[in-house]
Amino acid sequence: MHIRHVEVGNFRKLKAVRIDFSEETTIFVGANNSGKTSAMVALRRFLFDRSDFSVNDFTLPHWRKLDTVANAWEAQPLGEEPKPVDWGEVLPFVDVWLNVPTDELHYVQKLLPTLDWDGASIGVRLRYEPKDAQSLRQDYLAAKRAAAMVMAPAGAGKLDDAESATASDAFALWPRSMMDFLSRRLRATFEVKAYLLDPAKLVPSKDGVASPQSLPSESEPVDGDPFKGLIRIDEISAQRGFGFSARTAPRGDDPSEERDQRGGSKLSGQLRSYYAQHLDPFDTPEAKDLEALQALHEAQATFGKRLATGFSDALKELEEIGYPGVTDPKLTITTSIKPIDGLNHASAVQYEVPTHLADKHGAHRFPEESNGLGYQNLVSIVFALMSFRDKWMKVGKAGKKTTAEDALIPPLHLVLIEEPEAHLHAQVQQVFIKHAYVVLRKHSKLRDSKALRTQLVVSTHSSHLAHEADYASLRYFRRLPAPAVAGSVPVSTVVNLSEVFGNEDQTERFVKRYLKSTHCDLFFADGAVLVEGPAERILIPHLVRVRSDYEYLRRCYITWLEIGGSHAHRLKSLLVHLGLNTLIITDIDAKDASGKSAIPKRDAGLLSRNETLKTWIPGQDSFDALLDKKGDELVSNDPSGYAIRVAYQQPIKVTFRSKEPAEALANTFEDALVYENAALFKALDGAGLIARFRKALNDSADLSVLANEVSKALKDGGKAEFALNLLYSDEGEKLKVPTYIHEGLLWLAQQLKRKEADIIGDVTGDAA
Repeated sequence: MHIRHVEVGNFRKLKAVRIDFSEETTIFVGANNSGKTSAMVALRRFLFDRSDFSVNDFTLPHWRKLDTVANAWEAQPLGEEPKPVDWGEVLPFVDVWLNVPTDELHYVQKLLPTLDWDGASIGVRLRYEPKDAQSLRQDYLAAKRAAAMVMAPAGAGKLDDAESATASDAFALWPRSMMDFLSRRLRATFEVKAYLLDPAKLVPSKDGVASPQSLPSESEPVDGDPFKGLIRIDEISAQRGFGFSARTAPRGDDPSEERDQRGGSKLSGQLRSYYAQHLDPFDTPEAKDLEALQALHEAQATFGKRLATGFSDALKELEEIGYPGVTDPKLTITTSIKPIDGLNHASAVQYEVPTHLADKHGAHRFPEESNGLGYQNLVSIVFALMSFRDKWMKVGKAGKKTTAEDALIPPLHLVLIEEPEAHLHAQVQQVFIKHAYVVLRKHSKLRDSKALRTQLVVSTHSSHLAHEADYASLRYFRRLPAPAVAGSVPVSTVVNLSEVFGNEDQTERFVKRYLKSTHCDLFFADGAVLVEGPAERILIPHLVRVRSDYEYLRRCYITWLEIGGSHAHRLKSLLVHLGLNTLIITDIDAKDASGKSAIPKRDAGLLSRNETLKTWIPGQDSFDALLDKKGDELVSNDPSGYAIRVAYQQPIKVTFRSKEPAEALANTFEDALVYENAALFKALDGAGLIARFRKALNDSADLSVLANEVSKALKDGGKAEFALNLLYSDEGEKLKVPTYIHEGLLWLAQQLKRKEADIIGDVTGDAA
């Protein structure tokens, strides 16, 4: 049994999304404010922390709808029946869809939608709704009437429509609106209820947007907790402090089990909790505990005698002042020693510092807070995972239960981890994600067991962690702009990256290998720039950093990827699904009819060798046609709000050995750089390509000769060395950015400004 997917609706940024779960590890990735945290909080709220909801968990556009419902109640004449409310349209919910083998039906008998169930997925909706809708209405109206009665004598009666339209900041008593009412009464009036779903009405998501089924009005909730005894859930929250104590709320366990708080206790606190649940010899002692118990008894007796002797004089002195009297209880001193007392102090956990040539007894030890934050966090997380596993499997004393129900092990263990990368070094992050699931399965009854399943869900901002994860386990949270409707806000969709390429096995294999080799942060960026080769990858980001023209881009999270023009189109499906504004800086690469590289010339029947230009944008291989493409012809716009643009060498006017400007046609980044910085390269010191370019500029009689000489110079290679030399040179910052790249970068900045404006709801599109 495992969770196939969940659908989250009306919860914060997640208006209607489907999140597919991998059978083992699922990784949530995405840019900041894309909905990853909303998803983790939704799982927490609905699955085990149901007392922690707030009005902020309702999707913002639905606040107005709920206020409208309440306004209709206020306007309702006394004695008239209120209109029915479609609560399903606005209430937060999570649909959990389970894949259950037929040999595990006994676990889910109460969840079967029909008696003739044929093995389809089993769905349960957990919805946060009024405990009693009629009582909610009455309580709200009573609160409004009470406020009105207090306000009336002060002459602060109900405002007319004209006034109310402009008096949102006017003084008013609580509750001003339904959402104001719920800000105080939400937990008293709302609760999570569970409903069975119909597998026949389950439909696939489209473009990351789910279509959750509507519940029939006559639907009755399921009694009790539908997942009790079925799923054990543990969580490591992002808000854990340094050396945190994991917050956990398992299902079906001993109610006396210690509940760790939200804050951050140290590893020693986790050890005490683990000891109390699995190792304490006082709890259902076994034969192997007798030696320890006997030693503790002897120590307690000896220490008790010493206490009695030590306090005897003090107690006699107390009697001399009249206490205790004849009828007063006598004061005695005794002791109680328990093994857990050995962990109840600041130095219970220590780290041993390796010391050169020291024996075991000469090693230096320091308390846990003296260790680095990264290792404190790593040790704490791993120990928490071990503890989760052992609690689930009821290791040691936890397995000594009195009833069959207490001894039941739920068949599914769901573990949620938020942002494990906090304070972890990059290498440690990579090691952690590769071994976290292994730790959760390291038990003799687990291993490869299909009867007891573990599903790990991790949300992260770390490109290092995403890099080491299986590509098929990644779920990308994509931000969408706010719809052009008053009161709307940005929402998110979720992309299952395992489905991006369909059956294009070769392309998918290439992209996976490419992402592994580049260690890119594509899944966390605001925008992407794909460049042709090493020279562009070295120089263009540097020029963006130092030029005032690109100040806005420096504020944005841009990922730079080096991928040749013959391969950039292979990322098309990925970029489209991610919805990233992307600039592809590539080379036109002219060739003749035989397919050989050619010096750029007009009206010579030349073609482009660039696969991206030929098969994607602008979908043209004629060299002459590509030279004349302008503006929108270089852009692929998507209705959802993002765009992808190509930038390649196009004609520029230069003055070289002539009075009148002439048309220069570049073939690569390097010759474009030379044409637009001729004066600089003529005088620039350096070897390799710099020297060859300097010679070509000084020896060429006209532009056509220069084109031939530059082409010859490039055939001898050294492009990366050329870029590094420019980077090292003081003259490098004086370079003029080639026009085709400059225009592309300004376009990208404009796209990101527009995206920012869409997200903040600036209809003018003027985002500074």
